[in-house]
Formats: sequence, C-alpha cells, structure tokens
Amino acid sequence: MKSSDGFDARRLRPREPKGWGLRLGVAIGLLLALGGLALAIAGGAALAGKGLALGLPQTGREAAILLLALGVALVFTGLATWRRCRRRMRQPSELSLSPHLLRKRG
Repeated sequence: MKSSDGFDARRLRPREPKGWGLRLGVAIGLLLALGGLALAIAGGAALAGKGLALGLPQTGREAAILLLALGVALVFTGLATWRRCRRRMRQPSELSLSPHLLRKRG
C-alpha cells in the first residue's frame, strides 16, 4: 500500500461556494436582456409608425433603426452573460474521479 505522506484531498477542493459574484452576473445579464427587449420593442414600434402609442416622441427612421439594433445587441449580450454565469454556477466544485476509483461504501 502506498503511503500518502500527509496528502489531504480537502485542500484541493475550493473552500468558498460560488456565490454572490456569479449571482450578480446572472442578475446583470437578465437586466441587460430585459432592457434590450424593451428597446427593441420601442424601436420596432417607432419604425412601424406606432411610436406615439408607446409615448415615444416623433422619432426619425434612423433613430428607430438605431433603437432596434441597440435593443437586439443588448438582448444577445444579456443572454450570453446570463448563460455563461449560470453554466459556471452549475459546475461541480468537487474532485472529478472516475466511479470505479471511488471507495465502495456499504
């Protein structure tokens, strides 16, 4: 049997749970996506000529296209941030060992 010489597997595991930093990233990504969705809807409505119904002042065609493009870009940025942070939150924080290497308990 091989001697472990003071090997401690707990030292390899992260001590702090992945907490508030990634949750803040998820919240910011969600807010970016929702804000981008609102801008895209406002730009689309202004482009269709229904901007006054939403309370938008008379906007030109270029401004409406800019609102729509900025909204779509914010939606994609927000969703990418949200997905990246959610994926990192769900990663296991323990050692990855093959099941046949684990000690049988029972």
